[in-house]
Amino acid sequence: MENEFKLVPLLILVLFLGVSFMVGVASRTRKGEYYPVSAHAVGRIGIGAAIASNWMSAASFLGIAGIFYLKGYFALAYVIGWTGGYVLLLVLLACQIRRFGKYSAPEFVEARYDSPVARFISAVITIIISLIYCVAQYKGIGLIFAWIFGIDYTGALLLGVGVIFAYLAISGSLGATRNQQLHYAVLLLTFLVPLMALSAKLGYGSLLPQFGYGAALSEVNRLSGAEVAAPWASATPYEWVALCFTLMVGTAGLPHVLSRFYTLPNIRVARWSVVWGIFFIGLLYWSAPAFATFAKLLQLRGEMPIDAAAAHQIADVIVIKAAEWGGVSPWLVGILAVGGIMAAFGTITSMLISGAGAFSHDIYYRILNPEASERQRMKVAKGATLVLAVLVVLAAVNPPGLIAEITAVAFALAGNTLFPVFLLGIWWDRTNKYGAIAGMTLGIAITFAALVFGSICPLLHAWLPPTSSALIGAPLVIMVMIIVSLLTPPPSDAIRRHLAEKVHSP
Repeated sequence: MENEFKLVPLLILVLFLGVSFMVGVASRTRKGEYYPVSAHAVGRIGIGAAIASNWMSAASFLGIAGIFYLKGYFALAYVIGWTGGYVLLLVLLACQIRRFGKYSAPEFVEARYDSPVARFISAVITIIISLIYCVAQYKGIGLIFAWIFGIDYTGALLLGVGVIFAYLAISGSLGATRNQQLHYAVLLLTFLVPLMALSAKLGYGSLLPQFGYGAALSEVNRLSGAEVAAPWASATPYEWVALCFTLMVGTAGLPHVLSRFYTLPNIRVARWSVVWGIFFIGLLYWSAPAFATFAKLLQLRGEMPIDAAAAHQIADVIVIKAAEWGGVSPWLVGILAVGGIMAAFGTITSMLISGAGAFSHDIYYRILNPEASERQRMKVAKGATLVLAVLVVLAAVNPPGLIAEITAVAFALAGNTLFPVFLLGIWWDRTNKYGAIAGMTLGIAITFAALVFGSICPLLHAWLPPTSSALIGAPLVIMVMIIVSLLTPPPSDAIRRHLAEKVHSP
């Protein structure tokens, strides 16, 4: 990353943030909403765009292209896993969640399993997922701010955090989640327009670079002397399948994804909103490999010769570097960079709000201080937001991996814990609180086993890698939940009747 201040991207960033601040000020809340539920969207297509906006993070905007740039075919596990997770959600959970009638993952867990302990564990899991997810977003913001201002990563990270705090302080809670359809449109345009310009510059056509980059990939294979697109050039079949499966079940269990369906008008809207969401998400995922291919092509042509270590360092901003190397207009490069910031920015506000809501409502109000007023809960939520943000900064100063890899750990945790609890909680009425508690506890242990005990037992990294542990972990958790539930008393008749009459009624 060159130490050079870039005025044009800064001007574009100020413009975008100014519009965001105005939207936030116009829609901020002064009442007692405690952060967990985002604003309603209008219509199936609008809700689908809002789902895509809620989903588009630095991992989608920056991270996927970086993985494609480094590992080629292996990155398809991210694309298939993250989009396939929505298909899983559509088939198994979306409509039933809407019918159940609760407004957050911890609320569902307590209502379904009649257990404050289970609710507490699910709230802690929600907070951990928010923290891990935000570390990846902070890394993206730090890298782009470093590129814009020409300063070191740590200083750029702190500057970006200051901007986030300012936005949350001015806009309040609801302001962070309004106009998500517009937010998605901005992200899509800031991603596609520079890609079209880059494709035209390289002679592969400007209208559909998603098709045109195939010829560029052939040239990459020829220049590199290796089949970059070969399936197992960068990983084994087990690693690919494990990652893909983990991201699928993790998507279906991610708290801020599930929360989108709690407040939809009806079941039909819930179903079609997922379909439209998959379409809108796919538009961006369809384009990410093109950025990576063009960057690799420019590198191999000798226009930007870098070694493997340097390539790994810049992988998370390869979409920006590709546009720079290809001679795209500085204004378009600036728009692309600001799009990455806005993608990370929106996800950070959403995840911090989700984590703060889990603490203020599900832990502070439900367990520590049941007499707390709405005003007190709001103060606690804002304080929790600040604490979570500081913890994320401390972790993001020395990020443990690529943006997409860090994010995948959060998906592994969701897939090993919340997904089994929701799946069995909806589809098997015999599941009880003892099974849910045992399953979530085991899921946490499986997710972090390789990180904690990997030095003692290296096999854990091979079979339960932090990014891909749900292929073994999720089925094991489901099996343990079934065994424990069968060995302990069944849930109450009221819960089983609610599932039969409300959740699974025609």
